[in-house]
Amino acid sequence: MDRRHFIKTAALLGAGTFTGAGVAVAATDGRFNPSPDNGWRVFEVSTRAEVLKTGSPMRVWLPLPSLDDPGWIRGMGNVWQGNAATVEVQRDATYGALMLAATWEANEATPVIEVTSRFATRDRSIDLSRPGKVAPLDKATAKRYTSATQLLPTDGIVKKTSAEITRGAGSDVEMARAIYEWIVDNTARNPRTRGCGTGDIRAMLETGDLTGKCADLNALYVGLARAAGLPARDVYGIRVADSRFGYKSLGKSGDITRAQHCRAEVWLASFGWVPVDPADVRKVVLEEKPGLVLADDVVVAARNKLFGAWEMNWLAFNVAHDLALPGSNGPRIAFLMYPQGENAAGRFDSLDPDNFRYKITSREIAA
Repeated sequence: MDRRHFIKTAALLGAGTFTGAGVAVAATDGRFNPSPDNGWRVFEVSTRAEVLKTGSPMRVWLPLPSLDDPGWIRGMGNVWQGNAATVEVQRDATYGALMLAATWEANEATPVIEVTSRFATRDRSIDLSRPGKVAPLDKATAKRYTSATQLLPTDGIVKKTSAEITRGAGSDVEMARAIYEWIVDNTARNPRTRGCGTGDIRAMLETGDLTGKCADLNALYVGLARAAGLPARDVYGIRVADSRFGYKSLGKSGDITRAQHCRAEVWLASFGWVPVDPADVRKVVLEEKPGLVLADDVVVAARNKLFGAWEMNWLAFNVAHDLALPGSNGPRIAFLMYPQGENAAGRFDSLDPDNFRYKITSREIAA
């Protein structure tokens, strides 16, 4: 079996930069205050897929960490094991999304593949009162992240709504913030939405049903920002640890099979890529404790920070939209955040891990 070896922690970021697993690194008095000063942490995420024997060749794609930024996330490698006939790391040519692709022949009795990814990360926080000198996006990147996708149109009702929201805004920061505040004020998290949602933002606006989960609410942010001419993108990932700030709704550790979460970024000329997450504000309202409203302190604290900051108890997989799975004859997928699989009968239900039989776990690595 071909394997990739983990990069040693000390070689990646230097000695003394890591916070050990289980160490208190910030106040847990209910304040939500992500900061890079909290230091780097190292995690391992393992995904194990056991495919039911189906009498035909089978194929599985497991998302891998694809982003590498010296400010907040560094990949440290992947290792895998299993009985697949072929295993290969593949990369989407448009967005650079990485995935582990495995195949089995029809006669394999117990198809199984497991991949473990190690990565280092630290909180992000942008001081928007202190603009700096940032190299502009190249033309190809700017075009990619202002263009429409199948589920992220930038014309019609999306453009009309974006123009109404940003009317009177005098800068890209003001436009980006106006869209964020509008999302928080006008949407709601819907606990009945399957998985993380689909991100069909035109349908949301045309029907007036502005409810859903992260792939809906944060996609709405991205679409409205692109319609305003602001480069923006969804970032698809999974929660890997409890929140250090005491927010039970904003973290998950151990068995994270159903802990997928996508966030968003917007490009601002004097700051570069800025993290935002209006969907998590609405998650706090719904799930932190019964009866919360936007005016409650615990919500206000999260709202004030989630335009410009992320707590990095979360693994960012990729920023890919409308992804064609390599070697598949099936349709494109809206995003790659869940394990995917198929056989001769078609695509497996990635939102049904009990029948697709996959499990995802996380653990923090002590320094």
